[in-house]
Amino acid sequence: MTTIGFIGCGKMARAMIAGLTASEAFAAADITACAPSSVTRADASARFGINVSADNAAAAACDVVVLAVKPQVCDLVLSEVNGIIREDALLVSIAAGKPIAWIASRARTENVARFMPNMPAAVGEGMTSVSFADAVSAADRRTAESIAAAFGRFEVIPESLMDAATALAGSSPAFVFMMIEAMADAAVLEGMPRAQAYRFAAQAVAGSARMALEDGAHPAALKDAVCSPAGTTIEGVRVLEELGFRSSVMEALHATCEKSRDFG
Repeated sequence: MTTIGFIGCGKMARAMIAGLTASEAFAAADITACAPSSVTRADASARFGINVSADNAAAAACDVVVLAVKPQVCDLVLSEVNGIIREDALLVSIAAGKPIAWIASRARTENVARFMPNMPAAVGEGMTSVSFADAVSAADRRTAESIAAAFGRFEVIPESLMDAATALAGSSPAFVFMMIEAMADAAVLEGMPRAQAYRFAAQAVAGSARMALEDGAHPAALKDAVCSPAGTTIEGVRVLEELGFRSSVMEALHATCEKSRDFG
């Protein structure tokens, strides 16, 4: 079996591990997570049944090494492990904004892939963008893709689109959660209990997303199908347009994309 080592065990790493272990495509015994915090290690061990260590060398010894640390500390971490990662290991970076060439030069390996996963990976509904260095073999590409597939959907994209993918899929769940919260707040204002309001709002978003994925129609056509002439929905759409809903979403994603570029 393929062994997977995580250098870093923050929220995104734990989301990936949750998806991996729940999928049963990878055994918990074959996954190792390294973190300096004893609390983090104990939590990961208890929740997922994986191996944990304070020493990044434990992850560096695996078949696939996932660099799951913040972009700001990538240089420091790679300087510590670049001499101990196995020559035949695949290094997968999930650090926003850090190009493959930058990772490869500091890790002293050309066998590098870049992932941008998102938090829904924790429930098997992730959307992960994947890019590869030219040197990555077909076998290692298949391994990387099987990892991404274990916690949701994935697409292999040119690295030039990775910053856009970071905004569109990596960061957007936070924006969707804000929308769910706002929708629920509106329902509470109208008298609905909060817990019930969250369920209604979350299911409305989940169902709408599934329709967009499976129906094949343009999102505008799906929106039009909900809007009856002189009805309640078109009135809400009018207000959203008046308040600049589309522009706000576009500007938020653009700002996120620019921030990702800044890390490079």
